[in-house]
Amino acid sequence: CPVVLARVNSSVAMPPPADIVKVAIEWPGAYPKLMEIDQKKPLSSIIKEVCDGWSLANHDQFALQHADSSNFYITEKNRNEIKNGAILRLTTSPAQNAQQLHERIQSSSMDAKLEALKDLANYSRDVTFAQEFINLDGISLLTQMVESGTERYQKLQKIMKPCFGDMLSFTLTAFVELMDHGIVSWDTFSVAFIKKIASYVNKFASDISILQRSLAILESMVLNSHDLYQKVAQEITIGQLIPHLQGTDQEIQTYTIAVINALFLKAPDDKRQEMANILAQKQLRSIILTHVIRAQRAINNEMAHQLYVLQVLTFNLLEDRMMTKMDPQDQAQRDIIFELRRIAFDAESEPNNSSGSMEKRKSMYTRDYKKLGFI
Repeated sequence: CPVVLARVNSSVAMPPPADIVKVAIEWPGAYPKLMEIDQKKPLSSIIKEVCDGWSLANHDQFALQHADSSNFYITEKNRNEIKNGAILRLTTSPAQNAQQLHERIQSSSMDAKLEALKDLANYSRDVTFAQEFINLDGISLLTQMVESGTERYQKLQKIMKPCFGDMLSFTLTAFVELMDHGIVSWDTFSVAFIKKIASYVNKFASDISILQRSLAILESMVLNSHDLYQKVAQEITIGQLIPHLQGTDQEIQTYTIAVINALFLKAPDDKRQEMANILAQKQLRSIILTHVIRAQRAINNEMAHQLYVLQVLTFNLLEDRMMTKMDPQDQAQRDIIFELRRIAFDAESEPNNSSGSMEKRKSMYTRDYKKLGFI
């Protein structure tokens, strides 16, 4: 019946417009607000509307962020990533937050300072916040704290040691996160800072978080700056890195091999062979076999990649020898190649090795040498 069909069609809910997103927005001390966000409206207008709903003035000092573990700010660039049913949070703007944290990490109270550094390490993963904090010369402030940290609290070393370890860990974490955004050049850091980071590879070997971040910083320094490579190479030795491969933490082992690979990759050609000789003397291959490859745990993807890179870098040192033609007049070279063929093939056909005509044997030898890669 046409009338019945018309009534049924009129009761079917129409899908919401593509530009409308339904979300919940939180504010401390208030019930979450359910609202529809029109993605065609400026973000500032939406924030003003939310602030007006809670009678909050100065809406330009507020921002929206995801209420999940990321806490990432919502900007005009990433707002299209908001999904229906998302939970957002009204919070202070990135500029305000950066200014507050910049002041809080300089607090004279160790507890307040520690809490601020913990927050900074978390917020620094967000590029929007990172840009604001870096604009306040925040990177320089962190490097100064690292350079002077141990001396500043030396008199209270026994009391402050646990607290200092946590503060240093959060400081280095924030530094790594901020630098990972690629906003600041690696060429700007002092020798004092490099020396301090290199010293942590030994000094805080038992503190996994500090050691891991120190290794990550050294790797990035070497890979991103020729000048820093030279300075790092003067401060850190293969002998200092090897013990970290003999532990049980695979993340530390991975970062250690990454630093070795970085030093290998950036070393001048005449230094690479020297470095390879040192690695051989330190029995790196045996250590990796024992403590990494044959360890009682699966090798993760990042470790597998770093091992592959190390293998390629090592094999590349043999390329000149591999491409060198043998001298047919050098009997010693001829004997080595004859022995190589014998080891590869004669064992499997030993009983028949002396049988057959000379021509047949020559033909067999030619085939064998081709299998071995010789022309």
